[in-house]
Amino acid sequence: QRFARWSRSGVWHRVFAQLALDADFEEVFIDSTIVRAHQHAAGAPKKGDQALGRSRGGLSTKIHALVEGLGLLARFSLTGGEAGDSPQALPLLGDLQPASLSADKAYDTDAILQHLADQGIEAVIPPRRHRRVQRRFDRDHYKNRNLIERFFCRIKQFRRIATRYDKPLASFVAITAAVIWLA
Repeated sequence: QRFARWSRSGVWHRVFAQLALDADFEEVFIDSTIVRAHQHAAGAPKKGDQALGRSRGGLSTKIHALVEGLGLLARFSLTGGEAGDSPQALPLLGDLQPASLSADKAYDTDAILQHLADQGIEAVIPPRRHRRVQRRFDRDHYKNRNLIERFFCRIKQFRRIATRYDKPLASFVAITAAVIWLA
């Protein structure tokens, strides 16, 4: 019961937020990963937003993450598995002013690129193939994007996240990120 009470009162999110204050925002990386929901995660009464969505593979949740320069989670949000990546980028970025933002082609949208240009943030995002004008990006800097992929591999080692057994997934992501911050 204590875990459920602390989840409802936001204790886990506050612990994570306190640890994330020490983040190095010189460069940030944004991406998302899909977590398939276990069949038992879809049952029981729906209390609040559970971020469960239906996609081709069945019930799933998408974890949108902003990772700082050392590969540690700084911010995250959860959506249903069918949600797109790019609409979550600007809310995750918020008021941060990093020197660069690295992301994959899913984030190559005019709105994101314009926002980054207005803020003076270097966009390390490869252009999509269908763009008429192929803009340049720093390929060497883009190689550092593996930090976010390694972060996703690390959090998926935790069974509660990998299988999405439980309803309050946001609490488990916050706890897992806090454990990784402390390790």
